[in-house]
Amino acid sequence: MTQQSSSTATACVPDPGVVVGEDGLARPAWAAVDPLLRDYYDTEWGMPVTDEQGVFERVSLEGFQAGLSWATILRKRPAFREAFDGFAPDAVAAYTETDVERLMGDAGIVRNRRKIQAAVTTARATIELREEMGLADLVWSFQPDTTPRPRTFTEIPTTSDESVALSKELRRRGFAFVGPTTMYALMEAIGIVDTHLLGSHRRGSSGIWPS
Repeated sequence: MTQQSSSTATACVPDPGVVVGEDGLARPAWAAVDPLLRDYYDTEWGMPVTDEQGVFERVSLEGFQAGLSWATILRKRPAFREAFDGFAPDAVAAYTETDVERLMGDAGIVRNRRKIQAAVTTARATIELREEMGLADLVWSFQPDTTPRPRTFTEIPTTSDESVALSKELRRRGFAFVGPTTMYALMEAIGIVDTHLLGSHRRGSSGIWPS
């Protein structure tokens, strides 16, 4: 998820720090307004994902999110999961041009041919990685020694040396739509880094990094 994931929430709350909700919990502005984003923030975002299928799904969805808001992808996620066979890498890797055309006709997902084809390419590259360390272990091998400690929204990075290196490595292995910013968003989403604001009730909740 890029840091521009909820332009509406950001516009409503000019202060980039935490917002205390009616439940008394402090969250960043992007997660303080939309109930769907709030629930995602409270239960999923930043929690460790270490299995192949889970990482493959998130790499694919981050690719679909490029140029769009994360809220758009999150609302479409059930349809994505149905259309892409639950993001099982073996199933997606077997897709043919017929499947691409099927997906292009599915109004429930983002109908972008290059992104759809990238998901298929990513699935095939994921299978090839099984002969080595596997996708999840490869992605997690780029975990940094330290994590950001932002107090405000504007202090949250959008890339890092590790996300640049991860992007380069995945591209080398045939992955697509895995730019440094997209890969940093992935690292945030699956707990590799903790960019929860220091004042947020979710800071340190992954168990990977201290609060």
